[in-house]
Amino acid sequence: MRRLFTKRKLLLLAALLINVVQNAQCDISVSTNDLTIQLDHTDVFFLQIRNYTGDPALLHFDVQHTDLISVSPSSVEVRADVVVNVTVKATGAGHSEVVANISNPAINTNNAYVRVTVNKIPGLDTFSLVVGWVYFVAWSVSFYPQIYINFKRKSVVGLNFDFLALNLVGFTLYGVFNLGLYFIPEIKEEYSSRYPRGLNPVQVNDIVFAVHAAVATVITITQCFFYERSDQRVSLVARGILGVFGLFLFISIILAGTDVIHWLDFLYYCSYVKLTITLIKYVPQAYMNYKRKSTVGWSIGNIFLDFTGGTLSMLQMIVNSYNYDDWVSIFGDPTKFGLGLFSVIFDIFFIVQHYVLYRHTNYEES
Repeated sequence: MRRLFTKRKLLLLAALLINVVQNAQCDISVSTNDLTIQLDHTDVFFLQIRNYTGDPALLHFDVQHTDLISVSPSSVEVRADVVVNVTVKATGAGHSEVVANISNPAINTNNAYVRVTVNKIPGLDTFSLVVGWVYFVAWSVSFYPQIYINFKRKSVVGLNFDFLALNLVGFTLYGVFNLGLYFIPEIKEEYSSRYPRGLNPVQVNDIVFAVHAAVATVITITQCFFYERSDQRVSLVARGILGVFGLFLFISIILAGTDVIHWLDFLYYCSYVKLTITLIKYVPQAYMNYKRKSTVGWSIGNIFLDFTGGTLSMLQMIVNSYNYDDWVSIFGDPTKFGLGLFSVIFDIFFIVQHYVLYRHTNYEES
């Protein structure tokens, strides 16, 4: 009798184990994780259920912003091998998310989500993409007028060395951030862990631009060793600023290496230093032009290209904000827009120096 009771327990345990394994193998997925819809239009994604052998269960769709989209049906009965058409209607411009939830914890719904983007005018997406590539090219080419003018004059007199030093450190850190977040698996996993449904913000063109900018700055600095430079050097103030940045990053590396912070945090610290450098790097050159009462040796072509890139960068942000009704990206988090605006303001100041204030001056070294 006792042996029979034991066998029944074993059979029940085996049946329970089989049921759990079968449920664990259940695959619930969607046809796409990203859906773009025009305002007041509808689109469809497919929910597919495979290998489910348990009792029927009810799956609900949770909508992040119900004022932007609605889904139909709002719930689906989970049963063996079924494909369901889910209609998404766009009622407001912006970004939302549809997530599938089910009460059975044995069923994995981690991949059953859809990021929905609702735009007002689809053509503005194409316009924004074109603008993005144009300002990418403008910013990339902007390094070469200065290199050319240095080569033509066989002199770097008039080009501020603090600006070059800050630029080199800034673009190097920007490259470290992009390369780390794009190529290192551990850091990519950490980013995915923090933002489970977020897209990696680093694209290939970000890496190309950062590496190219650092290389172009190295070429310009190399010219400083071979061409006439008078008594120009990196100032004590710039050295002090770079020393503070270096100490901050050195401590951050130690903290990351001892697992006090994550390496992803270290990359973010690199990006913060880069943003700070972008805010201050133009000041030494502007002051030098003022002190010399001349812009001789400082390429105005670089400024025009930088002005073009900065203006188009802000234009792209404004177009995207209008198209997705997402003005928070500018006014709620003004860092990126503010940096572009700050650069454009300095470019205008340099243009005024070159064509108005010092257009008749021709600085000569004594």
